[in-house]
Amino acid sequence: MNPQPNNHPYLLIDDIAALLEDAPADSIISRTIHKDENSNVVLFAFAPGQALSEHTAASSAIIQILSGEAVIGLGEDSCEAHAGTWIHMQARLPHSVVAKTPLVMLLIMLQKNNRPAEA
Repeated sequence: MNPQPNNHPYLLIDDIAALLEDAPADSIISRTIHKDENSNVVLFAFAPGQALSEHTAASSAIIQILSGEAVIGLGEDSCEAHAGTWIHMQARLPHSVVAKTPLVMLLIMLQKNNRPAEA
């Protein structure tokens, strides 16, 4: 299942998890499902024990756990994350992800919008 460009002012994906056809056996796979001037949306699947080491990003971001369990590092803190966990991170916050089980995670990177605010 692939999201298809269309002439509509929206993108509808009826089963986001189906976009990752095969769960990784011993790795991490990722797929960009949407990108425009405002956001970059990436779907990740992790095998148990796989990790994204601590890093930062220039823009704010949202992590949403769709399935599985993970430990998410957030600056000096860490949290146990599971299906339904939602995290907003400010730009440049050091963060990491360690999958405890097979994990599917949605990452939304928010781009700075430089347009003037409407009155």
